[in-house]
Amino acid sequence: MMNKFNLSAASKALLTAGALSLAVTGCGSDGKDGNDGNDGVVGVSIDNAKSLNAIFTNATVDSGTVTVDFKLENDNGVAVLGLTKDHDLRFGIAQLTHVTELMGEEEVDRGFQWQAYINTEKAPNEDWIPEDESHINPSKQFQAEVEKASNCETCFVDNGDGSYTYTFQQNIADVTAPVAVAYNDEFTQRATLELELPKFAANAHFDWQPSTGMTDGIQTRNVVAIETCYTCHQPESLAFHGGRRIDIENCASCHTATSGDPESGNSVDFTYMIHAIHKGSERMTSTAEGMVPAPYKVIGYGGGVHDYGDVEYPQNPAADCTACHVEGENAPANADLFKADLSNTACIGCHTEKPSSNHSSTNCMACHNATDTYPGTGNAEKRHGDVMKRYLDSQNYSAKFTNVKVTGNALTFDVQILDGNGEPVAKEFIANPSKYTKSSIYFSWDIDKDYPAYTDTSKYSARGFALTNTEVSTYNETTKTFSIDSTNSKLGLPSDLEGKSVELFAGVATCFKSSGYGVAEVVPAACEYDADKPDVLLNPSAYIQDQPLRFTWNGTDTNEAAKVRRSIIDEAKCTSCHNQEIVHYGNGVNCQACHTSDKGLSETYWGSGKFVPTNFAYKAHKAEGHYTGTVVKSDCATCHAADDKSGKLEGIALGRAPGRVWQDVNAAGEAVWASSDAGACLTCHRPTDPWFKESTRAHIETNGGVLDALDKDTAINATESCATCHSPEQIVTAHGH
Repeated sequence: MMNKFNLSAASKALLTAGALSLAVTGCGSDGKDGNDGNDGVVGVSIDNAKSLNAIFTNATVDSGTVTVDFKLENDNGVAVLGLTKDHDLRFGIAQLTHVTELMGEEEVDRGFQWQAYINTEKAPNEDWIPEDESHINPSKQFQAEVEKASNCETCFVDNGDGSYTYTFQQNIADVTAPVAVAYNDEFTQRATLELELPKFAANAHFDWQPSTGMTDGIQTRNVVAIETCYTCHQPESLAFHGGRRIDIENCASCHTATSGDPESGNSVDFTYMIHAIHKGSERMTSTAEGMVPAPYKVIGYGGGVHDYGDVEYPQNPAADCTACHVEGENAPANADLFKADLSNTACIGCHTEKPSSNHSSTNCMACHNATDTYPGTGNAEKRHGDVMKRYLDSQNYSAKFTNVKVTGNALTFDVQILDGNGEPVAKEFIANPSKYTKSSIYFSWDIDKDYPAYTDTSKYSARGFALTNTEVSTYNETTKTFSIDSTNSKLGLPSDLEGKSVELFAGVATCFKSSGYGVAEVVPAACEYDADKPDVLLNPSAYIQDQPLRFTWNGTDTNEAAKVRRSIIDEAKCTSCHNQEIVHYGNGVNCQACHTSDKGLSETYWGSGKFVPTNFAYKAHKAEGHYTGTVVKSDCATCHAADDKSGKLEGIALGRAPGRVWQDVNAAGEAVWASSDAGACLTCHRPTDPWFKESTRAHIETNGGVLDALDKDTAINATESCATCHSPEQIVTAHGH
């Protein structure tokens, strides 16, 4: 049976046209295939990109004209398309110039320093100069600049595949004004890119030697890695100039030695600026009246004063150059440059032009160099190393405990402080750094939970025994042993000590010889105190760095290991930022031994004039230094511990400490109590805060939490269900991470 088709008029027309075509071409000829079209570009529009990375691929210089090639891609390596010159796209160009400086009649080598080709001269904006502001000297200053791609109609080329080409507007062949820069094709050149979009920014740099085109094996000046900065700073906090500048290499090639801030008159040279900022409140200078504060200040856009005299640099001691200048595997190529004795800039940044009354020149390197031209002065490595010597030595000191017993209701034990060679340290070397921080041994129990409750007989002051306190300590000069007896102390031991996890913690410092001019070596020394103020220690000191002796009490020996307390904070994260000492009793991070969750209230804490809790979590969460913009307070991973295997942030897991209570204060100034999980959250989100919502209170209390009970037992007996919904992952997400 024949199939029938109904053809439309259009179909009939196409068939007719096809028949005519065959008639024209002739039977048996199939002609030639057409050429293949260009492959389509796989990419994502810049307006829809969720991430962005800029990567330079090449750079050339032709008669002073610099041309660079670069590409954009997202985190998955997919090309990002559609960049135009009218996006916020800017480029910089600088040379790593070999610098010499005339000091008197001597020409001194200052090594290689970045010098930008694009500069402007700026006069102070009179409207931005604050009145009655100290440590500023408004004056004309040069400032390194970048150029905007949008200022040139022909400089920018989109290659259509996620790659782009840009030709600089600034010709670098013969730059004479406002800052003269002599181009040398043997010197390393650096091109920089900065692109800011509404949601994120991208930076890139490219170093090359024009004479050879080489990018490897050329002169560099890479001193500190941005990852080292992230030890203390969160990446979000290091986005400057409106958020568009995020790479340290771009910063270094723009903040050059010739750049200054016109409204303050202060240098913004990268080396000078970074050291001056981080010296913070300890930056001092010598005057006729003695040493006075010399805060580093710059006037920001719009006239805002940035006073870095308020900075509390957490690294203690600040003289530890290696905190930032990290050497070793994967370190920047020039990580050891701080030892080269080439520049006075860093010295003056920290120490100012007059670090003492004995200095009359800013030519620090003339005296402070490795050749010891002036015996006894020592170079930076020697002088900073002397400051660090006591801290490094003390890392190998330890406390040896023996004869630990309880007789009646009295705790007794012997302890020797051992040096790095295992030799006992004599009493005259044991330091009392202040009236309130005497070298002491602290006894604690229930360390697998949350340490002793803060009662009248278990306050840390009752559990601490100063080695130099003759009421609780006797000393054997022959064996250099301290024998501790709690009989005359306020210590009240628990009746059920048997089987408890306990610890003996040594918050002990020892004295060393002062470093400084003419000191050949810093060695242990007998402690010296002010004759008129016997609580004032004159020697430098350092705390021993030894883990507490932790064991299960059985009444006979200390051999049975203690139960491990749940992991809460990562001590390595604390010390990586704070270094050797955090506040006091700087033997590691054992703050919770004293600052228990139910620790009492203080109205003098931080000078607030109000009663506030002094538990460890409250102090850490509310610490002003954690909220200056350098640390993102809502990022729990900044401090808290992660599980070794899963990587989950178990340090913030709820439901692990039933029966724990927190002491707080209500709006009326009364001491109140919070339950375990609710109280942990309340160390940040307190009911007395103006933004605390009643709906939040209702949610917590509905799920068994106690916020501000007037009696402790109510909080202890709470039955919370917070952990049912608030897993560590949910908590992290709720905090925006």
